[in-house]
Amino acid sequence: MSAVAHLRHARTFDSLRKHHNYRLYFAGQIVSITGTWVQSVAQAWLIIELTHSPVAVGFLALCQFGPFALFGLLGGVVSDRLDNRRTLMATQSASMVFAGALAVLTLSHVVQEWEVFALAAANGMSLVFDTPARQAFTIQMVGRDELPNAIALNSSIFNASRVMGPGLGGLIIAGAGVGVCFAVNGASYLAVLAGLLLMDESRLHRVRRAEQRPTLFRGLVEGLAYARHTPVVRLVILLMLVVATISINFNVVLPILASRTLNAGPAVFGLISACFGGGALVGALLSASLARADMRVLLVAAGGFGIAELVLAPVHGVAVACVLLVFAGSCFSLYTSNSNSAVQLSTPDHLRGRVLSLYSYVFFGTAPLGGLLAGWLSARGGTELAFIVAGATALLMTLLGVVWSRRWLDRNAGQPDTWSTVAAASHQQHA
Repeated sequence: MSAVAHLRHARTFDSLRKHHNYRLYFAGQIVSITGTWVQSVAQAWLIIELTHSPVAVGFLALCQFGPFALFGLLGGVVSDRLDNRRTLMATQSASMVFAGALAVLTLSHVVQEWEVFALAAANGMSLVFDTPARQAFTIQMVGRDELPNAIALNSSIFNASRVMGPGLGGLIIAGAGVGVCFAVNGASYLAVLAGLLLMDESRLHRVRRAEQRPTLFRGLVEGLAYARHTPVVRLVILLMLVVATISINFNVVLPILASRTLNAGPAVFGLISACFGGGALVGALLSASLARADMRVLLVAAGGFGIAELVLAPVHGVAVACVLLVFAGSCFSLYTSNSNSAVQLSTPDHLRGRVLSLYSYVFFGTAPLGGLLAGWLSARGGTELAFIVAGATALLMTLLGVVWSRRWLDRNAGQPDTWSTVAAASHQQHA
């Protein structure tokens, strides 16, 4: 059976076939996330034009991710207090305003670097509330049975946009300038807002909220306590904390790989970036075709990701690097999609936003620290040292995950070896 036929007969697109609200959401996200990647390329290019300083580009990244590092955990507390759909409408509207303001300033030829930094930080602040609400809203659109499938499809949107968005952004910059990129991104939010407004609320799966809304501090403590005392969530978050910080820093390592290790220019950088993104898209679609979130898939993917980095370490040829990056990207998506599903399926409704904010925090909030580490390792020993440390870390954490899963299976002999089984047990204990 061909790959196309397999996708047609597999459950890869079940969430889209079965759920009207998710179809609206999916279509809006395709447009919006592509616009986000277009703006990301244009912002960095604009800062280079205004300052001619690589350090300023690094500071731009700090402005974008700094708010999540500072306030990311509080976003989940707010998410559990508010309606997720309305929260998303507010955060997406705010991001549209920020993109529109940057477009007006740039097209008017009056933009200054501090304004770009300020608007990047403001948009980063909106993501503090957008990220947990968006992730928690997925289960409301598709329910528990299709949740792993929808999470994988969400990942496929992100990775497809990562392949197409930067290239589209480069074409727009070359043909019309950076200001038009910001205008395009601002307009792209209309697709998301239209999808949210057109949803049939009666088809949304209801979630149980706490009878009393927690204070910010108490809500934060409750979320941390639940993650600490729930084995599935604790394992997944600890694995992600270490792997995301040390092993997933391709935004830092790939430019160095292209320019110094491969002795190439921006064309090769674009090629290897697209290979990783394309592999991640394949991995997301493979994850969507699985019947359920599976512990073995998660651990095998994490181990495969580490092996790919170790094999990539001594490589100095573009073709071999591209093949390995496709494989690494596939393992990356399989690992992250199953991790996200495990956390969501293990968490009761009234805590989901807080626990997801913790998961997102270890995934995104550690990016500044991980980027510094990857840069330091690359400066000391090139990308070879950076990939060796990253790959060895991923393999070590995989081994620890295997040890834990074996212990769990020994205590629960005869039950299916899937995250769904473990998650259901945890969910029932804390419901």
